[in-house]
Amino acid sequence: MFAVIATGGKQYKVAVGDELEIEKLDAEVDSSVDLRAIMLVDDNDEVTTNADALDKASVSATVVGQYMGDKVRIFKYRNKTGYRRKTGHRQPITRIRVDSISA
Repeated sequence: MFAVIATGGKQYKVAVGDELEIEKLDAEVDSSVDLRAIMLVDDNDEVTTNADALDKASVSATVVGQYMGDKVRIFKYRNKTGYRRKTGHRQPITRIRVDSISA
C-alpha cells in the first residue's frame, strides 16, 4: 500500500515505514502529524483518486527530526563590470517516518 501526498509544494510517494525529508512542519520531535493533502492511494492494486474518498483518507507520521539542510551557494556575476555577489541559503527540513495510511 502506498499513497501520494502533497506538502511544501512537492509531491511524495510514501509507504508505511518510509522516512523522508520534507519542508519544515511546525511540530515537535517525536510528535505525530496527520498529512491530509493526499493525491492518490493504492491499496493492493485498487487505486483511489476520487476526491470524496481522499478527503476521508489520511497519512499518519511521526516527526523524527528538525534541522537545516545543506547550504546552497548563489553567485551572481556580470561580465566586465566588477559586479560579484555571493550569498547562501539553508532550508529548514523536517524528517518524518510514515506510520500508517488509512484509506
